[in-house]
Amino acid sequence: MEPNRIWGEKCSKSDIVINQGPTAPLPSGIPTYTVEIMNMCVSGCDISGIHLRCGWFSSARLINPKVFKRLRYNDCLVNDGRPLINGATISFQYANTFLYPLSVSSVICV
Repeated sequence: MEPNRIWGEKCSKSDIVINQGPTAPLPSGIPTYTVEIMNMCVSGCDISGIHLRCGWFSSARLINPKVFKRLRYNDCLVNDGRPLINGATISFQYANTFLYPLSVSSVICV
């Protein structure tokens, strides 16, 4: 059992891993970044209601809101709140002059 888990919980925020890095810029020259959000739950759980801290996240490139959307300042929803199955990855690209730091704020164990 991991030390950051509360007794009886199947998953925690640390089971969601976020990787992001630069990709080819838009034709206009705006930098583009690819984000991968992975469910790495060691107990084999699915995780839903994944919310990220995301500041004033915005993108010059359209992002499917069912994949990732900002609900309000510093609150972005992943996968429209639906479960991300164990071992699955959801990804998207965004374009902005700088990389947004993204971190998990809350999850729901399914």
